[in-house]
Amino acid sequence: LASSRVLPGVVLRRDFAAYCPAQGELRALLVTEPLRPALTAPGVEFVVRSEGQYEASLRWIAKRTEALLKQLQSNNVKLLLSSAKQEEVVIHYAKLHGISVVECLLSEEMALISEITGVSPYAPSGGNLYREMPETAVATFCQPLLLGSKRCVHIGFTSVCAFQPHCLILCGPVDGVNEQHAAALQEAFTMLQQLFKTVDQ
Repeated sequence: LASSRVLPGVVLRRDFAAYCPAQGELRALLVTEPLRPALTAPGVEFVVRSEGQYEASLRWIAKRTEALLKQLQSNNVKLLLSSAKQEEVVIHYAKLHGISVVECLLSEEMALISEITGVSPYAPSGGNLYREMPETAVATFCQPLLLGSKRCVHIGFTSVCAFQPHCLILCGPVDGVNEQHAAALQEAFTMLQQLFKTVDQ
């Protein structure tokens, strides 16, 4: 456990879908849906009658997606945090426009980021992202982190409150040892929480 350490910020246990290094503060957009534009409104059937129509549809999607990523870039968005899986066309244009993408975040992770930053996740349904720029979070850094053989995302957020998040990285010889230490720490934090509640009352 000698390599265990405390890191500032948040560690997300997944890799970047797209990583574009950025210096200094960067804007992060939290989304809950795929950014790829839909060809029709929900519940409306879209019928393709020819190969030409299909190709035209794909070109339209690509053009709209590129326009959206350009808009994000022009608003200094450098990081897209998504609870949904983003399609390859989004990842492609994100890379072209210098926007890092982390996808498939858990609802708990999105909730934690929202609590830290004060920014609510955005649902870009109905194409409204093309008309209005939602509120963005501010990250002080965003970089890959290698924990053993697992690639993770390490982000520092500007907090809206006194709470400054840190992560404890436990490095043990086997998972069982890490789990034991994590359980012991969780019990200790729970006890401290109860103690502070008692003092506050």
